[in-house]
Amino acid sequence: MLNDSTFPKNNSNTNSFKLAQEVIRIRLSQMLINELIKKKEFKIPIHLAFGHEAIAVAISNIMDKDDQLVLSHRNIHYNLARLKLLKPELDEYYLKKSGLAKGILGSMNLANEDKGIIYTSSILGNNLSVAAGLALGKKVKNETGLVTVVTGDGAMEEGSFYETLVFLKSNSLSSFIIVENNDWSLATSINERRSHIDIEKLCESIGVDYERLEGNDVYAYQKKMIELKKYAIENKQPICIEVNLTTLGFWRMKTNEFPLGKFVNYHAGNAPDINLLDSYNFFIIDNSEKDPVYVLKKYFDDNLINETSKRILNELKCELKEEIK
Repeated sequence: MLNDSTFPKNNSNTNSFKLAQEVIRIRLSQMLINELIKKKEFKIPIHLAFGHEAIAVAISNIMDKDDQLVLSHRNIHYNLARLKLLKPELDEYYLKKSGLAKGILGSMNLANEDKGIIYTSSILGNNLSVAAGLALGKKVKNETGLVTVVTGDGAMEEGSFYETLVFLKSNSLSSFIIVENNDWSLATSINERRSHIDIEKLCESIGVDYERLEGNDVYAYQKKMIELKKYAIENKQPICIEVNLTTLGFWRMKTNEFPLGKFVNYHAGNAPDINLLDSYNFFIIDNSEKDPVYVLKKYFDDNLINETSKRILNELKCELKEEIK
């Protein structure tokens, strides 16, 4: 296992620090977009992914040229991780012709075939069966590469989740099914809307390998994903990977039952409790393992992370120029 002595805490010149910079860059990119959403700059709904940065960076960094990634409506973190630029994605949100998809796809269906993001769907559970078809296509055409599909604890309630697992297993298709489990779907937690589903036991019942990731440690995630990818390809097997995480941000819904406001975890739009402030540790939202950026402190010095964050924020602002005036 990695631990806090794995890297020199003040060393920014290692390849390992690049992962940390990617996590920070995706966080700050989202914070800039969040400020624009607050100003009602966009005509389309945008689903931010504060707290999801570690898994997106880990998956992006294990992808090879023949791998394919299939996403859902909450895809901003993966698109940022793959493209490594903010402006083309932001222009897409503005529906400009200079956007990543020439202003045609917007946010919830944003794909980027050049970077391996083959398909993205705003329809709940729709991307699962598409990923199964892509994986089968690779087998039929004798192509190399791994197909990864990302879903959530809401979409896995759909029948296509079970059907896709059975199909991938029955046809011996090398693939990852990533379940980003944030405990919420729209404005309801799992306990409010349904009984508990034990994904591990569900997978066991049909012979699908299962892995659970938690702790938001990008280094531990990447190490494990490399091992799992090797296994999935060599054994021609699907692996279901449940990632326990928290979508950071919340708001309060006032009702007769909750006059002071019922806590509702962030789903889409602006995150009103998250602000881009000029202060120390401004990039950290939660001082716990719920926050992938906070977890970086296990490996690197506080001052190094702060200075790096300021530098990256300035780079992003220079990239955007007009949009943040």
